[in-house]
Amino acid sequence: MSTINEKIQAIELEMARTQKNKATEGHFGVMKAKIAKLRTQLLEPAAGQANAGTGFDVVKYGDSRVAIIGFPSVGKSTALAQLTGTESEAAAYEFTTLTCIPGIIHYKGTKIQLLDLPGIIEGAASGKGRGRQVIAVAKSADLILMFLDATKPDAHRAALEKELETTGIRLNRPPPDIYFRKKKTGGLKFNSMVTLTKLGANPEDTVKKVLAEYRIHNIEIVMREDCGVDDIIDLVEGNRRFIKCLYCYNKIDQVTMEEVEVLASQPNSLVVSCHSDFNMDRLLSKMWEMLALVRVYTRRRGEAPDLEEPSILTSARGGVSVKTLCAHLHKDLIKEFKYALCWGQSTKHAPQRVGKDHILMDEDIVQVFKKTAKEYGMEKKGKVLTKQGCLADPKKEVDKAPHKGPSSNKHDGGKAKNSGKMGKSSGFA
Repeated sequence: MSTINEKIQAIELEMARTQKNKATEGHFGVMKAKIAKLRTQLLEPAAGQANAGTGFDVVKYGDSRVAIIGFPSVGKSTALAQLTGTESEAAAYEFTTLTCIPGIIHYKGTKIQLLDLPGIIEGAASGKGRGRQVIAVAKSADLILMFLDATKPDAHRAALEKELETTGIRLNRPPPDIYFRKKKTGGLKFNSMVTLTKLGANPEDTVKKVLAEYRIHNIEIVMREDCGVDDIIDLVEGNRRFIKCLYCYNKIDQVTMEEVEVLASQPNSLVVSCHSDFNMDRLLSKMWEMLALVRVYTRRRGEAPDLEEPSILTSARGGVSVKTLCAHLHKDLIKEFKYALCWGQSTKHAPQRVGKDHILMDEDIVQVFKKTAKEYGMEKKGKVLTKQGCLADPKKEVDKAPHKGPSSNKHDGGKAKNSGKMGKSSGFA
């Protein structure tokens, strides 16, 4: 009986032999879906099977988490010691670090957890060198700091990207913009808002074949952007992580200036020298920029804002809206929320009255106003209060018909009859 790795190799060999064109796009999609299913089985053993070895039990701490990943002996432990002051064993031989060592960076009033992970090798996705444990911790990070040796060939970067891609980590790209909803009946309902160029001559047939491999036959899909088969598979699998990655080239003091310029010109890349302490301050600022942390200061009524301990929000952990801020302050505050006053870059004027869906920016000041006890109590009972604080009954209908004047008749709408007598005329109370 062939193993999972042998099955994957057999499918990859078949893909290498198959000519790729628009006509074979559907067949390629089916083979990619089979490989994705096998890799999921490889990374997540079936229930009841004993998992050999132990993982890295590191509790999340701080406002954000950054994981350092790289091949052995590229300067990861030295970077951790310089950035956080945490002692991590560093030596001239490989595999000095054998477990996950955490450290804390205090930067601009925030606490960033930095994890020094053991060096990974080729084949880490299949379990070599405790690769599964290392990559599992990387999946929980908000930013991956990929350390590379500037003196080594650029193939090391491609090898690391391949290992992370195999385990379901997508670097520096957003999730595919695809509407996806399963149904009980009705078959496949496929629509597209853009021209699809990556799904072959018949995109609907290609998507149908891929979904059939997962035994999904009743589904509604709307493609909002030009996506490929890999994006469809990522959507169906549902266990992919889209994480930002900063490529950090270390040991630049051992290469020429021309090579340094080539490495620094690549996107999402930075050149440093941990041994010479060169450009480490730029590394901190680049990490802060990619994490996109938002510091929000709160203010009580009649008092100055508290600028000592800000609330740290980020789009990767719940969003940066006023609603997220309320949940960060107290779990019941969103129920009692009435409105908020905001000062800062996110407002058009200061102060601006905002609702709970207002998007905040860095160093904004927010003052939250809660509902009164009367308003909150009536709302819990399902009743509504008017702006004047009166009880409004939504079931009671108010007659908004215009009052009939003296020139109208309630029977036929004609002119009122003139009786010729003095007294109350028709139409007046």
